[in-house]
Amino acid sequence: MSVHKNGGAKASGGYRVVARSSDRAEIYVYGIIGQDWFGDGVTAKQFAEDLKKLGNVKTIDLRINSDGGVVTEARAMYNLLVEHKAKVITHIDGIAASAASFLAMAGEDIEIAEGGFFMIHNARMSARGTAEDFERAATILRTVNETIVETYAARTKNTAADLKKWMDAETWFTGKEAVEKGFANRVVANMQVAASLNNPDERFVNLPGALRPRRNVAASRLAALAR
Repeated sequence: MSVHKNGGAKASGGYRVVARSSDRAEIYVYGIIGQDWFGDGVTAKQFAEDLKKLGNVKTIDLRINSDGGVVTEARAMYNLLVEHKAKVITHIDGIAASAASFLAMAGEDIEIAEGGFFMIHNARMSARGTAEDFERAATILRTVNETIVETYAARTKNTAADLKKWMDAETWFTGKEAVEKGFANRVVANMQVAASLNNPDERFVNLPGALRPRRNVAASRLAALAR
């Protein structure tokens, strides 16, 4: 997950908010969290506005198929959901990696598809300037990592030491493993959604081989959502 500020509120076609009834709504985070340099992705600002428009729904189904994005945006979105009066149920339909895995923790119940993946790693950021600038950047990243560990620990009951070890190593969990480690409550039958990845070879170190051939399928299905 990256750490930087983003402006604007334009969302990619993979983000949708759907009111199914006066009591229930679905939020699809199928793509980038935050906004990339091309203007794609969903910002916390837009997320907050859309959440407010839903009114007093009793249940929110948060559906995730995302390889993450900006951790500060994910933190704000996480807080908005935790503070909401509705019961939040997280459905990991394909992949919840990086900042998306953190967002998934907002669910009171968390389901993951039998072919899904869950990944945690350390926060990252770009820095430039003097040695002091880089030292400050390192301090920020360590602080962000500590807050992420605290949230994972509270939700999963894993030790901080184990979580730090997994984050240091960029650890990928299958659906079954995610349940075993407490990141999800149960494995459910697959939705017809392939895992969504954005430039994985540039961003991830330990990408599972099973994800590589599915990228083109994921892209076509995400494009279909935008129509």
